[in-house]
Amino acid sequence: MSTGLVFALAGTALFVLALAALVLQRHLLRRVLAFNVLTSGVFLVLVGLAQRDGVPDPVPQAMVLTGLVVAVAATALALSLARRLLALTGTMSLPDDPAERGAAGD
Repeated sequence: MSTGLVFALAGTALFVLALAALVLQRHLLRRVLAFNVLTSGVFLVLVGLAQRDGVPDPVPQAMVLTGLVVAVAATALALSLARRLLALTGTMSLPDDPAERGAAGD
């Protein structure tokens, strides 16, 4: 088993666990953290599979570096929006959707 395959499998495991946490958690800070773990899993898969004959390919590495910058900016935006929601409502979870309650009650 090559090192790249180990990285790809670990990245896949991180992606699946973070996706489950992203769907199941209602607390916004936990969702932001799950999103960060999810992106780390994607980056691991890209780096793990980006080898040709044992030599790293620079294009996926450049994509991962660009993705890291975008992930940091998305995290900063999500945390600022979560802080604004906390200041407005006093809670860190999203309110229930009244349309979903009406559809469930029908």
